[in-house]
Amino acid sequence: MEASTFQFFDFSTFNRAVICTHVNPDGDAIGSSLALKLYLERMGKQATVVVPNIFPDFLKWLPSADTILIYTKQAELAKKAVEEADLVIVCDLNQPSRMAGLEADIMASTAPRILIDHHLDPDTNFCQEMHSEPQACAAAEVICHILSELDELDNISHDEATCLYCAMMCDTGAFSFNSNRPVIYEYISRLLARGIDKDQIYRNVFWTASEGRLRLQGYLLYVNMRVLHERNTAIITLTNDERRRFKVKNGDTEGIVNIPLTMLGTRLSIFINEDTEHPGIMKLSLRSVGDFPCDQMASRFFNGGGHKNASGGKLQCTMEEALDRVKAAIETYADMLK
Repeated sequence: MEASTFQFFDFSTFNRAVICTHVNPDGDAIGSSLALKLYLERMGKQATVVVPNIFPDFLKWLPSADTILIYTKQAELAKKAVEEADLVIVCDLNQPSRMAGLEADIMASTAPRILIDHHLDPDTNFCQEMHSEPQACAAAEVICHILSELDELDNISHDEATCLYCAMMCDTGAFSFNSNRPVIYEYISRLLARGIDKDQIYRNVFWTASEGRLRLQGYLLYVNMRVLHERNTAIITLTNDERRRFKVKNGDTEGIVNIPLTMLGTRLSIFINEDTEHPGIMKLSLRSVGDFPCDQMASRFFNGGGHKNASGGKLQCTMEEALDRVKAAIETYADMLK
């Protein structure tokens, strides 16, 4: 990409930006959005991050995280921010529907929209300018690419670098998957040069378990994990009743889907998690190793999508019905899972 294509960095064309991301925002969504906010503010612009719903507690330490507007809790403030914006940056999503309740307000805005994303098959119609790099490990890597092309990456602040590193770390499982490309580590080196403490960032994200999370993890693995040995697959379930029993906090279930992949021979792990804000909606997280296409399964059976080895979806049904649908999907891919 040529630097001249990055039109939204022509600061003379706008003064007030809104940065939005996908429902159930994760580390990449929050870290990337905050990095953009901090960068634009340093350039003398106003910038507000608006997310569709709550984000994990273990990300609330990030710089400026306390300024994020949550649409399900602060709808009027979020609507006002969108209405007053003369630029909308859509970060870490490929389809407008992934903004959930925030979609209508974003799509109604007359401000130009810019997409920064790394997911497959982006909708090419809902943003006027697109920076989509499906080979990137995270939206944060795309931002690093943009800043590098603009000769800005080596000038960013400590806080901006912290957000970008955290975002890439979260979307790669601490660089344990989808992170073999050398350019990722070139960017990491340049972020480290801004004085960030990568070890502390890791601890802030991964070493913050509550007692409830540890007890929940043991319960889910011992009681709620179903292992389909002939299909090299594990399924874990969690209902809202169980969530209340263990006093689960926001973010306590993060990463649980990855644990079964540490079992020898396991190729696919699926976590079915009842939505806390919408009971009766089952959220599904899929993780795989090797060539198994999580994104295809999520799109075909669970109204979702994502990456080959990390995808998600949702179903409107009971937990029992969701289990039946998951097992049926697994049988469809039986040959690939042997």
